[in-house]
Amino acid sequence: MMIQPACAYIGLRYARASKSNHFIAFINFFSVVGIMLGIAALITVSSVMNGFEEQLKQRILGLQAQLVVDTRNLSEGQKQAISLIPEVSAVSAYVETEGLIQSPRGLQGVQLQGIDPDVMQQASILHEHLLYGRLNNLAAGEYGVIIGYPLARELGVQPGNKIRIVLGGATLHTPFGPMPAQRLFTVVGVYSLSSELDGRVVMTHVDDLTRVLRKKPADLQQSRLFLHDAFAWHEVSQQIKHITDAPQRNWREQQGKLFDAVKMEKNMMSLMLMLIVLVAAFNIVSALAMVVTEKHSDIAILQTQGMSPAGITQIFLINGLYNGVKGTALGLLVGLLLAWQLNTLLGMLGVHLALPDDQGLPVVIEPLQIVVIIGAALLMSLLASLYPARRAARVLPAQALRYE
Repeated sequence: MMIQPACAYIGLRYARASKSNHFIAFINFFSVVGIMLGIAALITVSSVMNGFEEQLKQRILGLQAQLVVDTRNLSEGQKQAISLIPEVSAVSAYVETEGLIQSPRGLQGVQLQGIDPDVMQQASILHEHLLYGRLNNLAAGEYGVIIGYPLARELGVQPGNKIRIVLGGATLHTPFGPMPAQRLFTVVGVYSLSSELDGRVVMTHVDDLTRVLRKKPADLQQSRLFLHDAFAWHEVSQQIKHITDAPQRNWREQQGKLFDAVKMEKNMMSLMLMLIVLVAAFNIVSALAMVVTEKHSDIAILQTQGMSPAGITQIFLINGLYNGVKGTALGLLVGLLLAWQLNTLLGMLGVHLALPDDQGLPVVIEPLQIVVIIGAALLMSLLASLYPARRAARVLPAQALRYE
């Protein structure tokens, strides 16, 4: 019971006493600073990458259908069971098709979404990014559309203008041959999510799109599922398969590669910054090896007084971990301060970033990620201290005290 406090006392005393040796103190200083800078950079960069990923999730997956289930042949009980899945926040009727949108200035291919504006108002962030109009302007039978700002600018249309929508999914047989279904729509809203979807997604009321396609609602309308977390689509999909084997579509079919690229970039950035911490941790090996060499006689005296090799190992493990813990604590403090005040600091330095909405760098601090970073840094410090500490335990008292 007395060995543990004694080991901690002697180990911490050695760690502080090393300042008497200027070279060892110099190496200790740079190992602490290296760990601190690595941890601070890793926390700051990871938080910014988390913010960009969260923005992509909101801006793209807030507009893209997250999960679509073909519920046309399902019973009301099955539809109810799907809507009661815990991860599902809302369910609405949905129709999606490809088409062309025409104005006096030009012609553009678009993805046309037939939506339920009442559900979209509650479950989507679209209403927060409307530059003009409201979602409830999409009234059934009024044939109104909401388009993205880049598309409106390209076609030269404004709210209240008429545009022609041509759908290849339905054809009319006329004396001049088959003709694609088409109709004039009124622009009743303009949105801007600052994403690539702004230039190609057009929304109208689901009933209006069904009429233009000349189909019965029961023949076209599927169920669009809004999820609390879009990344939980796989778990929801598996639960739906227990209810029905109806066909499903999820957001990864169109946007999966983008988010995979973002995740890979975030992981590679974290790996490179963690190497800074690893290099700094290796300085602990050098400093601790010198301390072991300097304290040979002390180690021999402790052994002659009955301290076991395990106790000697613990002394120098604590000695080495002292720098790792100090650098990690300072890095945690500096990293969190940088992450919280990053945009303020950039403003003070006069750095202006061309970002959507001019809101500054998005920062999302994830506690679990911080815990993993701190744990990895402490583990590397422990591993770096292990070899010199075990080497100290193998010191032979007779040889160490021969010339004392």
